[in-house]
Amino acid sequence: MPTNRKYRRDQSEVSCCLKYLIFGFNVIFWLTGLGIMAVGIWAWTEKDTFSNLQRLTNVALDPAFILIVAGAVTFIIGFTGCVGALRENTVLLSAYAIFLAILLLLEMTAGILGFIFKDWIKQQATGGFQAFIVHYRDDPDQQNLIDWIQEGWLQCCGIEGPKDWDRNIYFNCSSAEVGSREACGVPFSCCKPQPNEIIKNKQCGYDVRKPDYPGDRSMVVYDRGCLRAGEDWVEVNLIPVAGAAVGIAILQILGICFAQNLRADIFAQKSKWGR
Repeated sequence: MPTNRKYRRDQSEVSCCLKYLIFGFNVIFWLTGLGIMAVGIWAWTEKDTFSNLQRLTNVALDPAFILIVAGAVTFIIGFTGCVGALRENTVLLSAYAIFLAILLLLEMTAGILGFIFKDWIKQQATGGFQAFIVHYRDDPDQQNLIDWIQEGWLQCCGIEGPKDWDRNIYFNCSSAEVGSREACGVPFSCCKPQPNEIIKNKQCGYDVRKPDYPGDRSMVVYDRGCLRAGEDWVEVNLIPVAGAAVGIAILQILGICFAQNLRADIFAQKSKWGR
């Protein structure tokens, strides 16, 4: 009898290759989500957000909160796929496939709606960036994000131009009356890189919006806004962006198919064993 049972179990219907492919992929997915979530929580800890809940008034604009949410979603999906494949748990594999299907549906919906309501999205993006400008000195994460967008990614200044920095209390031209050295200026991330510059001059944006500024402003700071720069970036990189989107969608579809195939193998195995 034991020999017969051993023979039956040796003839497994479950593909080890498929099982450990899903497991290995989702281990990476799981750890990635955990790392992203940990970075977001660390950022909140550094800003002392947990002990000062008043900071949560602008939570939707907080990059740390976005990292926490994105990390949590990635962690949950990776966990269900990883444990479901390893333990051959059909419930977790079903949840994994459903999560991926919902995520894929949301991405497709966002893409379609983004194309249809692109003008509305542009308005929302404009309002969001302007809110970032207002709170530039209030939140280190928002400050770093704006600096990265202006200096490292789009090479722009403000949402529509350098004058947008009048929205910030420190850079507003009227702030000169209260002794703000940054009044009528822009952040250093608005400055164009200068020839032979090794260390970034953090004061390069001082006074550049003053009427009596000596020299050519266009040689010092970017005169185009990030809205226009973003549109140009999308047009130039449309094929790589579309390719990346299609690649992610294909991976999600493969994940759904693999999970469903593994579930079918598990059910076939249980039927074969009479369970």
